[in-house]
Amino acid sequence: MKHYLLFASHSYSYDIMRPIQNAIRKRGGMAAWYLEDSCPDRLLTDEVRLYTYDEVFNFNPIACIIPGNVVYDFFPGVKVQVFHGYPVRKRGEKIDENFRMRGWFDIYCSPGPSSTEILSALEKKHGYFKSYDTGWCRVDEFFSTPCNATLHTPPTILYAPTFTNRVTSVYVMDKLIDELCQRTNWSWILSFHPLITDKSVISNYETLVTKYPGRVSFNNPNSKIDRFRNTDVMLADSSAIICEYLMFGKLVVTYKNTCPAPHIINCTSLAEIQGAIELALTRPSNILESANSYLREHEYFFDGHNSERVLDAIDDFISNHKGKLKRKPLNLIRRLKLRKRIGYWKNFFSTR
Repeated sequence: MKHYLLFASHSYSYDIMRPIQNAIRKRGGMAAWYLEDSCPDRLLTDEVRLYTYDEVFNFNPIACIIPGNVVYDFFPGVKVQVFHGYPVRKRGEKIDENFRMRGWFDIYCSPGPSSTEILSALEKKHGYFKSYDTGWCRVDEFFSTPCNATLHTPPTILYAPTFTNRVTSVYVMDKLIDELCQRTNWSWILSFHPLITDKSVISNYETLVTKYPGRVSFNNPNSKIDRFRNTDVMLADSSAIICEYLMFGKLVVTYKNTCPAPHIINCTSLAEIQGAIELALTRPSNILESANSYLREHEYFFDGHNSERVLDAIDDFISNHKGKLKRKPLNLIRRLKLRKRIGYWKNFFSTR
């Protein structure tokens, strides 16, 4: 039986790696989770958690699968980066942070064309990892059941801001949502990134939940894709979640998006947002067509089998490339910071 370790640093890891867990189980393998302190324990009753390093060593996974940027280098198994979002350059950078080579990974699983070109060039340049075109495992469950695109009555808006301070709308949108609740009959679901932790900001939105019971609510962290299926339009800023939402055939209104384009309805002032949402609710065909083109730039496959391709990539790497590539860089500074943070100093100079 093949063992796989699912390494989670943040709560968003669950939705990304559970489709992989499902694929592992279908193949007769076993998946176990290792949660960093930064990741709340939201494991289900049938999911296995490993608490200690010794438990991980005894489990002896053939691969550690990670949606974040860091993994413990001393854990057994090839290190597999499956990414925590599409490369949408939300900060306006020339190259998305997804492609900062930190020297931790053996395998990069490319979600789509926008990632492959860069990863292939970096693979050729560095020579210590392989990239595979797998698609993003997070979206597998999107295609498990058809999406009902019928508008809800009344319409329901999903507000999903990013956490990045320089581009987030979370500090200004609470007042507008309050005004829109007074002017419209729309309902709202608030879905905050787990790294939005400012208690004063969260309190402002909790006030809206209290003020408009039944019309404004926070997304249940365990409701998975219900927030997409049960809403009609998403209001965001430059969040990477935009690409995911568009896969449901619904449109996104953004506030001061760092990369405005025809696939979204971008607003540069708060006064424009109500009209933009009203337009999005009509689902104009030209914007939907632009959204579909945009999706094909970022995602290869829309068949629900990306996780299986990730497992195929791991098998191929182990059979054909493991031990045959350049050694990963020593990464002394990053390794020192990591070991100091977790208090583990054994095998410090190992790169595998």
